[in-house]
Amino acid sequence: MEFPQQQKPAGDGKIIYPPGVKEITDKISNDEVVKRLKMVVKTYMDMDQDSEEEKQQYLSLALHLASEFFLRNPNKDVRLLVACCLADIFRIYAPEAPYTSHDKLKDIFLFITRQLKGLEDTKSPQFNRYFYLLENLAWVKSYNICFELEDCNEIFIQLFKTLFSVINNSHNQKVQMHMMDLMSSIIMEGDGVTQELLDTILINLIPAHKNLNKQAYDLAKTLLKRTVQTIETCIANFFNQVLVMGKSSVSDLSEHVFDLIQELFAIDPMLLTSVMPQLEFKLKSNDGEERLAVVRLLAKLFGAKDSELASQNRPLWQCFLGRFNDIHVPVRLECVKFASHCLMNHPDLARDLTEYLKVRSHDPEEAIRHDVIVTIINAGKKDLNLVNDQLLGFVRERTLDKRWRVRKEAMMGLAQLYKKYCLHHEAGKESAQKISWIKDKLLHIYYQNSIDDKLLVEKIFAQYMVPHSLDTEEKMKCLYYLYACLDTNAVKALNEMWKCQNMLRGLVKELLDLHKLPVSEANNTAMFGKLMSIAKNLPDAGKAQDFMKKFNQVLGEDEKLRVQLEMLISPTCSCKQAEICVREITRKLTFPKQPTNPFLEMVKFLLERIAPVHIDSEAISALVKLLNKSIEGTADDDEEGVTPDTAIRSGLELLKVLSFTHPTAFHSAETYESLLQCLKMEDEKVAEAAIQIFRNTGQKIETELQQIRSTLIPILHQKAKRGTPHQAKQAVHCIHAIFNNKEVQLAQIFEPLSRSLNADVPEQLITPLVSLGHISMLAPDQFASPMKSIVANFIVKDLLMNDRSVGNKNGKLWTTDEEVSPEVLAKVQAIKLLVRWLLGMKNNQSKSANSTLRLLSAMLVSEGDLTEQKKISKSDMSRLRLAAGGAIMKLAQEPCYHDIITPEQFQLCGLVINDECYQVRQIFAQKLHLALVKLLLPLEYLAVFALCAKDPVKERRAHARQCLLKNISVRREYIKQNPLAQEKLVSLLPEYVVPYMIHLLAHDPDFTKPHEYEQLKDIKECLWFMLEVLMTKNENNSHAFLRKMVENIKQTKDAQCPDDAKANEKLYIVCDVALFVIANKSTACHLDSPKDPVLPTKFFLVQDKEFKNDKEYLSTEMRQMLLTGKPKPAPVLGAVNKPLTVPGRRIFTKTTTTPDTASNTSTNSSPLSSATINKNSNAATESSESRAQENNENPVIKNDEVKKDDPSQNATPDAETEASPVKRRGRQPKTAAAAPLAAEKEGAAAPTGGGAGRGRKRAADPNSSTDSINIKMSKQQQQNDEGTKRQIDLQRWLFVCRENERVRQWESGEETGRAVGRVALCLGSEGNSEVELESSPEEVLCHKAGRLAVKRKLVKVKTRL
Repeated sequence: MEFPQQQKPAGDGKIIYPPGVKEITDKISNDEVVKRLKMVVKTYMDMDQDSEEEKQQYLSLALHLASEFFLRNPNKDVRLLVACCLADIFRIYAPEAPYTSHDKLKDIFLFITRQLKGLEDTKSPQFNRYFYLLENLAWVKSYNICFELEDCNEIFIQLFKTLFSVINNSHNQKVQMHMMDLMSSIIMEGDGVTQELLDTILINLIPAHKNLNKQAYDLAKTLLKRTVQTIETCIANFFNQVLVMGKSSVSDLSEHVFDLIQELFAIDPMLLTSVMPQLEFKLKSNDGEERLAVVRLLAKLFGAKDSELASQNRPLWQCFLGRFNDIHVPVRLECVKFASHCLMNHPDLARDLTEYLKVRSHDPEEAIRHDVIVTIINAGKKDLNLVNDQLLGFVRERTLDKRWRVRKEAMMGLAQLYKKYCLHHEAGKESAQKISWIKDKLLHIYYQNSIDDKLLVEKIFAQYMVPHSLDTEEKMKCLYYLYACLDTNAVKALNEMWKCQNMLRGLVKELLDLHKLPVSEANNTAMFGKLMSIAKNLPDAGKAQDFMKKFNQVLGEDEKLRVQLEMLISPTCSCKQAEICVREITRKLTFPKQPTNPFLEMVKFLLERIAPVHIDSEAISALVKLLNKSIEGTADDDEEGVTPDTAIRSGLELLKVLSFTHPTAFHSAETYESLLQCLKMEDEKVAEAAIQIFRNTGQKIETELQQIRSTLIPILHQKAKRGTPHQAKQAVHCIHAIFNNKEVQLAQIFEPLSRSLNADVPEQLITPLVSLGHISMLAPDQFASPMKSIVANFIVKDLLMNDRSVGNKNGKLWTTDEEVSPEVLAKVQAIKLLVRWLLGMKNNQSKSANSTLRLLSAMLVSEGDLTEQKKISKSDMSRLRLAAGGAIMKLAQEPCYHDIITPEQFQLCGLVINDECYQVRQIFAQKLHLALVKLLLPLEYLAVFALCAKDPVKERRAHARQCLLKNISVRREYIKQNPLAQEKLVSLLPEYVVPYMIHLLAHDPDFTKPHEYEQLKDIKECLWFMLEVLMTKNENNSHAFLRKMVENIKQTKDAQCPDDAKANEKLYIVCDVALFVIANKSTACHLDSPKDPVLPTKFFLVQDKEFKNDKEYLSTEMRQMLLTGKPKPAPVLGAVNKPLTVPGRRIFTKTTTTPDTASNTSTNSSPLSSATINKNSNAATESSESRAQENNENPVIKNDEVKKDDPSQNATPDAETEASPVKRRGRQPKTAAAAPLAAEKEGAAAPTGGGAGRGRKRAADPNSSTDSINIKMSKQQQQNDEGTKRQIDLQRWLFVCRENERVRQWESGEETGRAVGRVALCLGSEGNSEVELESSPEEVLCHKAGRLAVKRKLVKVKTRL
């Protein structure tokens, strides 16, 4: 706009006032000025733009009103009236203002702007005039005149500041509208918005200002929405200056850019169209704090409820996801926290987030792993459909995290989901089914060693899985169907939980009983032992011991507290009484009150574990009613997702378990009546469980429930005579446990059974043999004479020493129970009867035990075929070997029989763990472990686990090692907890297993050539298998003790055959290998031993002092070979055929890729090559094929990989060495030449084992070459043929590089050269920087789970000349 020439007022400069208005000068009072100005205002208000005459008439007045007298008048009423006049003047004279001076116009508009401050007080009498002023200015857009002023920005800034400062919640919509019109016209019709003016608007969006004046924020928000097209460029320029160019001085708001971006995005994403790419740049900043700020901002933008930023700006979204792998921990943490809101507000992005959360769930930072769980659980609690199975799987994995805080969060989160969706069914059956695995998983955690885990599982069970706050009927219904739906391991865990709680109740009861005894030293010692045992079952054992001592002291001083505790652990305590007792005990221990009372917290842990919050008489009654409904078919079994049969069986199993822990709660006629109905059911398991419940709970039946007794006796007799073996066993034990006239009852069973024994009908022998065996064990004196006759005449002569039927010659080493012949099943039970009979007698006065042990040994020597008539099948022989080995082990648990077991018999028993049949080894090892861990077996049997080093199946070796760890820890803990155990260290201290192990290995049937490397290597591995576990810690200088023990053994003779020089030499060689292993694995073994070891005289003969054995039985070469391995012979022909090369130059040969050679060239970003995948899948196929053949005598040999037509198949020894797997440990079968490649688990097997003929068949070598079957030629002929082929073929090594599909070849034997590996993106690199890594020619970089790993990849290509 161009200003016109100064208009000349009419009347030669004389000021003309409206009619009735006198001259306004500084001579009159303010009141008079106001009075006259009001009339002037009225005049101007009535004028319009068409009144040309009046406009000219009052022009001088208009100029006069802009004089300093009015603009700087101290009276605010005067200033307001003048401002109103000036606003009307601009309206009337528009578009040409009567004022031409730029300075004057600036003064006028600044003056008008100052008057607008009066809008702040809406209750002011003058507010209407202020509103009129605002309305007039907005309607006319008077401020647009200022665009031509050089310093118009000052006016606009002042105007915007004024309007933003005066607006408040008392203003109506019209005021806000006029303000908006006024400001938006300035922005939209101007040439641009300066940074200062933009700051004036944006400052109202900053959180601090936003909270001070919400109306100013709303005004700025509306203004930005209206002017988005115009102001977006200015905003983009501002953020470009700050974010990209780093010019923070351009604005005072530079430090608030991220807050502003968030607010602007919420107002209108269009405002940030040009800004978002700048944020992508900032995400790659080298400053961690800056990346963190950007991530926080974008997390809010992406996670906002209605945000579509992720779909509209995919590059920015992908760049943001990359920050999940940031090197800066707070950045990764912020990303994880964002994921929760994103999952809730944008379920469609869950797929993108899943992979990144997976990596973060394995983050090295505990806080990040913790927040991953919180993120997923929070989303799941809002809506289970928001989290997919993979996300829930991450939480499932973290239940086994190494950090307690993470494990606890994962477990509690899953428990909350289970309670919400499975217990309360808040989202229907489909959702409940989706997470039905949670109940099993949570209970599986009870297997963990940490007491914190166990306590949390118990808490979760009591509060989330079966809430104790429910009514009894509802609570038991929940438990009843939960138990029916659990998997086998979860059921075992739950049973173990109740068992542990019951055990702890027993310890507390014993402690309270000690308080009733007079004070004495022995009593105090016993109390201390109980307190230590209780403390082991509480978290933080160190503090728990101190707190339990304090609690014990309080118990001793407060009799009322003892009474409450006794009531709590009483068998008759109800759940309601338990809650009252816990509350009372807690109240007594609360004083004095403290903010935190760790002592009280520890006592609460104890009370929670021992309080019966679920089970009492009322609860058992409710369970029995549910069981009855299932039997009658009126229960809700189908609705709960279980079949009636499953419900009945699991219900009986539940009651059976509870009968151990809460037997008193079962004592009611109603309960027993229901159990009697179960006894009459056809389901064998149901009847068996019912009998066991009677056995556990029926001690008062005979005296108080005569009707139940009269009904029960004939049923038990029938089950003992004609029931299943398990039912017969339980029936005999039930009669013995609950009836006073048990002798009469047992005799009524024994006599008819003993008369009906008939070996010609083995099917009808099994149950009678079981019953007779258990009767002879429970009442040995009563049936001593008839049992001796039965054993001698029937069991041994008629049954065990005769083979009446011919077994199934299918060649398998193991078959299912249903396929075992009845005769063999009867023989197995006959062996068990012998053992039970001897265990009942508990003496060897009649030398029956010696005869039995000789019989069992003969069975092992004959490999299960005692008569050696070869009528028994191999699978049946496996059953009999297992039974014989288990029988010797069972007898060894009784001290009187352990003493008469000879070393030879011990060795025969131990060698069963190396049996050729996988199942025999597996079951025998489990029986051995269970007996050892309960301290039932002597220490020498722990040495048997050393032989597991020879097991060809990796998982069996791993299982044996776990058994060793468990047994050793149990024994060490027992010694610590029992002061009296110090007197029996020889039979308890784990280190004392070494002499037995050395003696056992010295008599190993495979140890025939004591100076041969392969056999010594096996001995070394067996020794280290045990010593590795023993030498984990050097407690009390145990390493020196072990060395001293072995040295002492070397100064003795073998008690088994003291005059056999070869046997003694083997013993000394094993000692030397043991010393070699100990010395190489420990630097502390050469210190002085704290004690002088005691050697078992049963195995070692101590020589006189003159005897000194200082001979070294291992040569230096053999020691070196045992340390480093047997050196491989140099490939002579490989060197001859090596092509000549020019120094510094590498030969590249064209090769045609055969189908057997997989390329490593990859066109995608997968870290695994197809060759690797194929290799893994082929290995899995081979494994499944070989396992399918296990225990087959003549399996089908698959020669897919052995191609007879391939002339290069056996080209070089190197090729053969690489192709054939590592030779497994164990004895070769007898017919090694005919033994096929057989895997261990399901089948296999090799025919009879050879060796020293000790009755033990070692596991077949699963890696024996199949070529020996098909290619029958002498070793020399094979070598000649191989040499010929090697002269024909030249072997090359092919290294396939992933990048650029480059293929390089290296000659075999060359050791130089380097290759650049693929460029890999490093986890957490600042700004996604790329790092180029180098590797050797045979290494290819693999990137997995955020970590770089080097995977060797060798591909052989044979080039034909």
